[in-house]
Amino acid sequence: MSLQVEKLEHNMAKLTIEVAAEEVEKAIQAAYLKQRGKISLPGFRKGKVPRQMLEKMYGAEIFYEDAINRMIPTAYSQAYDECELDIVSQPEVDVVQMEKGKPFIFTAEVAVKPEVKLGEYKGLKVDKIPVEVTPEDVDAEIQRERERNGRTVEVTDRSVAKDDMITLDFEGFVDGEAFKGGKGTDYPLTIGSGAFIPGFEEQLIGAEIDQDVEVNVKFPEDYHEKSLAGKDALFKCVVHTIKEKELPELDDEFASDVSECETLEEYRQEVEKKLTDRKQAEAREKIEDQAVDQAAENAEMDIPQPMIDLQVRQMEDDMGYRLQMQGMTKEMYFQMTGLTEERMKQDLEAQALKTIRTRLVLEAVAKAENIVVSEERLEEELKKMAETYGRDLEGFKEYMGEKRIEEMKESIAVQDAITLIADAAVEE
Repeated sequence: MSLQVEKLEHNMAKLTIEVAAEEVEKAIQAAYLKQRGKISLPGFRKGKVPRQMLEKMYGAEIFYEDAINRMIPTAYSQAYDECELDIVSQPEVDVVQMEKGKPFIFTAEVAVKPEVKLGEYKGLKVDKIPVEVTPEDVDAEIQRERERNGRTVEVTDRSVAKDDMITLDFEGFVDGEAFKGGKGTDYPLTIGSGAFIPGFEEQLIGAEIDQDVEVNVKFPEDYHEKSLAGKDALFKCVVHTIKEKELPELDDEFASDVSECETLEEYRQEVEKKLTDRKQAEAREKIEDQAVDQAAENAEMDIPQPMIDLQVRQMEDDMGYRLQMQGMTKEMYFQMTGLTEERMKQDLEAQALKTIRTRLVLEAVAKAENIVVSEERLEEELKKMAETYGRDLEGFKEYMGEKRIEEMKESIAVQDAITLIADAAVEE
């Protein structure tokens, strides 16, 4: 294999890769051997038709596609290792020459990691974030703990009230006609959750079990289903079950059940400390975000579009996986959020650009400040992770592999760069 590298504008590069004619012949023969079992001709047993006869009948190109698909991954992988470029995208492949008896030539256009020209990243001005925990904050946190420890009980002697968990049947009509997606059976709904169109849940308050109730609402003007946007709708509903949460008494027994504290007063002090720690961590994170965002804005770089496209695809894959884990499809997500495919892609591209820009700047700061993660520190972090997953250190290292461990090392250096930028920031 031979390789030529041509650097293009905007941190793009073109690799011209040539595979020797002997390797082309091997790939064509392998393609023939793979396909011959499926081919039969009169006078020959199935799978025994000579390659020369097939090429004569159908043209030499009959095995080219399969041969090309065999050669490109191996040849590109070799070129990737040899070219000494920091490639940050999938290759855009174009076949230049494929002919029996001649070298196979193709090009692979790739994005290259851009150089970063750092601007100011020390002494940046950030907003001072006050940390204050009020008695009301403590009360609210304790109330949330009560609700987490509450038990759900069915209610049969009253109508629907706010915060109830109900199941209902409903069917929606616009201009007297039922519309697609407007029907549900035994649908679970918490009154006040805001899961339905504005005004829908409020009108169910006071509804009796198994009694018909009509709900009149207006779809928002920006509703994702354009045929319903701005339309008046009537929903015919029937509530089948009502459930509410029964909360534990707020006393010493409750405090000892949910904590190591013996009294309610001790528990309040513990909650106050935890809230203070949490708010301090949140304040620190906000300062880091402000400082890093400024450092990223102050830097100069030319990010190639394919690098952004790859990040967007990875984010889409992550999003799809998370939705799947929640039992949702992308279409269900769009319906709930009112987003469209186009708007989601625009949002993801903006997020991808910011993610890439920030990461490149932090890597550049780590390099400029000579931030090096020692093997001892890396070992310590790996040990913590191994303990978290309940594995021994050596077994966990083997599971991680060299590449992921190296990525972890880089991530630690990036976090150190964040700390450096934030510590050098000036709060105003």
